[in-house]
Amino acid sequence: MSAKTVAALASLALAVGASSCLRFYDIVIETPIQAKLDVSSFQRVLILGFLAGGSKDVDPNTETVRLLRSQIRTKSDLRVIDSDVLSLVDEVDRRRRAAGEEPLTDPATVDPDEPKIKNESDLQEYEAIFADVDYWKTIGEEYQAPLIITGSILFTDLQRSGMVASSTETLDQYGRRSVTPTRSFQNQKGYALVPKFIFIDGRTGVQLYSESFREETLYSVTNNTPPLSSYFELVDRLLPGFLSTLSTQKIKGTRTLLR
Repeated sequence: MSAKTVAALASLALAVGASSCLRFYDIVIETPIQAKLDVSSFQRVLILGFLAGGSKDVDPNTETVRLLRSQIRTKSDLRVIDSDVLSLVDEVDRRRRAAGEEPLTDPATVDPDEPKIKNESDLQEYEAIFADVDYWKTIGEEYQAPLIITGSILFTDLQRSGMVASSTETLDQYGRRSVTPTRSFQNQKGYALVPKFIFIDGRTGVQLYSESFREETLYSVTNNTPPLSSYFELVDRLLPGFLSTLSTQKIKGTRTLLR
């Protein structure tokens, strides 16, 4: 046996011996994400209501207010103010009538079972209320100058057709599994959730920050997922982004250590 062969065998033996002593450890690591907005000057938060519309099957205003209040109670140091949920759509129309102006939607021509805001074009006509500093300052004075969270929520139906990627799983005669990627033309239905969260200083009525999101989910046309279930599924996706505006959030992950 040559000297080179002996050296190679010795190195292999050392490597095997060393690897038998190594151990792998998975540890959990939390990475903090700094809050986007400094809310340290506020102790209380008011989630009053939203400009909301879209699907007639879900009331996105009431559902979003309730959900955000619950999330902030458990995941923020801010104290949540309990109040009636305000429909900003109705509030805009009420203020226009009080000022002697025509409401943006005429009750005589609107189906009471249909939302006044059906799409983004309808929404734009109402959004001027967010720039009304005096209005939000008055709201802030009524509730002792909290941080006010408002904005707009559209929850709309989707219909799409096109090629959809999927996979087909098969087993051969020996029980071995194989997966084959396929593409097929499908008609799909689903929902889109488009919220814009606006944060207002209740002491001054001035807007501090705003952020928009968009989430979609699609199903086969034979799927009968209830609209409210889809709404909660979509909200769950954007909640981390919303909460990171108010407080430092921690993202958990794992790392493998070798010892």
